[in-house]
Amino acid sequence: MFSALLLVMGFFAGILGALTGIGGGVLLTPILALHFGIPIRQAIGTSLVAVITTSAASSSVHLQRHTTDIRLGMTLELATAFGAAVTAYLVGYFNRNVLEGLFAGFLLYSSITILARGGKLKDEETVPPNTNGETVIPPYEPQRYPLGLAASLVAGGLSGLLGIGGGPIKVPVMFIFMKVPLMVATATSNFMIGVTAAASAIVYYRRGDILVEIAAPLAVGVFLGSLLGARLAPRIQTKYVVYLLVAIMLYLAGHLCVHLLSGGSAA
Repeated sequence: MFSALLLVMGFFAGILGALTGIGGGVLLTPILALHFGIPIRQAIGTSLVAVITTSAASSSVHLQRHTTDIRLGMTLELATAFGAAVTAYLVGYFNRNVLEGLFAGFLLYSSITILARGGKLKDEETVPPNTNGETVIPPYEPQRYPLGLAASLVAGGLSGLLGIGGGPIKVPVMFIFMKVPLMVATATSNFMIGVTAAASAIVYYRRGDILVEIAAPLAVGVFLGSLLGARLAPRIQTKYVVYLLVAIMLYLAGHLCVHLLSGGSAA
């Protein structure tokens, strides 16, 4: 029963992660810590496995549609992987309550960022397919590479600390500041988050902070959900999925804050 619950939870997180380009770890880490009683560092390490799975499943679909900017993704990933590897080593020196507070603040930041851009998601996503069934991407040229690299370094650091793929930072930065179409930003983020998470996951695994018995059913659910989410992306009204994601993140952030203010711990 426990494994089935993890599979369903992973499936749901995989769908949302593939649709929004954030990987699913932003949901799984606090859920594992708050509702399953898993220590925060092990919840982070286990969630990184799900992020890698999301990237592998959804990227295969996006690459077939030619919506992934591989050159942009590999350039930004240089900074992201470095930040992820460094902070994964440093996480052992952080107090658990500090990590939980940092995660609560990150959830609030992500919610505000998504809501600020939410009204424009639907228009950007509704690009008609051409006669071959492939998605038509409007012409663009990525701008402000130095800003993108700096933001990717921060995103990688958060990935190592919080068990996420950095997508909630990279997607808005590519879309708002680098002038990349949202569909391309989401697909490119899904392509990058797997490498980012892998750079951190190696460190967590060597430290014993990845629970294989939990990560395995989660990975199966996330893989199936990510495949479905990536295939549904051009057909679904993404705005409603994003608002659901924001509601979940706000709930989890509030729950973490209540634990911290009451002197308790989420793990």
